[in-house]
Amino acid sequence: MPHPYHPRPANAKRPLALSAFLTASLAVAGFASATAAPAQAAGVVPQTTTTTAYTAPNPEPAYGTEAAALLETIPVKGRAPKTGYDRSQFGPAWLDVDGNGCDTRNDMLNRDLTDIAYVTSVPCTVASGTLADPYTAATIAFLRGVGTSDAVQIDHVVALSDAWQKGAQQLTDDQRVALANDPLNLQSTSGPTNEQKGDGDAATWLPPNTAFRCAYVARQVSVKATYSLWVTQAEHDAIAGILAQCPGQLAPTDQPDPSAPQAPPRRPRCPPSPPAPTAAPRAPRA
Repeated sequence: MPHPYHPRPANAKRPLALSAFLTASLAVAGFASATAAPAQAAGVVPQTTTTTAYTAPNPEPAYGTEAAALLETIPVKGRAPKTGYDRSQFGPAWLDVDGNGCDTRNDMLNRDLTDIAYVTSVPCTVASGTLADPYTAATIAFLRGVGTSDAVQIDHVVALSDAWQKGAQQLTDDQRVALANDPLNLQSTSGPTNEQKGDGDAATWLPPNTAFRCAYVARQVSVKATYSLWVTQAEHDAIAGILAQCPGQLAPTDQPDPSAPQAPPRRPRCPPSPPAPTAAPRAPRA
C-alpha cells in the first residue's frame, strides 16, 4: 500500500540511504556464501541456529557389562537383502552431529592421533599427526593433502552396509545418521586396511593385529546392542570364539561407573544473617 502522505523534502535522501544499505547487505551475504564452502571443505562446519538430536535407539550398555554376556542378548538372524542400500541412507559424510563446529572425521582424527598440527589456529581441521594404528600395530604419519590424506581413514567398526542388512533398515533416518557418526562405531586406521575390510563382519574380517581383536569385537557387540542390530550365526560364533580367549572383556560404553566416588553436592549459599537489633537510645536525664 502506498504511503498515505508524501515525504518532506528534508527526507528526500532516505530512499538512497536505504538502497545503499540493501546493496551493502547483499554484498556481505554474497561474501558469506562464497566463503562457506571452503570452510566446510576444510572441516570447519559453520554453526547454525537449528540442531537435530541424533541419538541411538538404545542407551549404551551398562558399565561393567561383559561383552560375551551382551552378545547373548543380540538376536541371531539371517542376513537381509542389501536392496536399497546407499551411503546416503546414513546421511552425508561427514556431519557435525555434536554441534562443536568440527566434522566427524576431524573429531576422530583429533581423538586418535598424537602430535597434531592444525590447518588454522582453530583446533579442528588436522593438518598432520601420528596414528598408532590399533588394527595393524603400525605407526602411521598423517599429512593432509591430495594423495596423502587417504593414508589414514575412518573405519566404521560395524560397517554401514553390514548394519543395513542386519536391522538398520528399520531405524529412523536420524538414528542411522547417529550410527554413522557415533565415536563408539568409528576408528582411525590405515587406508589400505580399511579398504581391505570393506563391509565385512567378524566372520569374514578381523584386524591383522591379533592383540586388538578382543577389543574390536567387543565394540561391535556394543554397537549392535545400542542400535538394535542383529548378528548372523557365523558372526555370533566368530565373536564368541574370540571373546572366549579373553574372558571378562568388557563391552565399551559411555555409561558411568556406579562405584566411582561421586563429587559431593555443593552446599547452597546461606543468606546473610540479618543485622542484630540495636538498643533504643536512652532519654537524657532531666
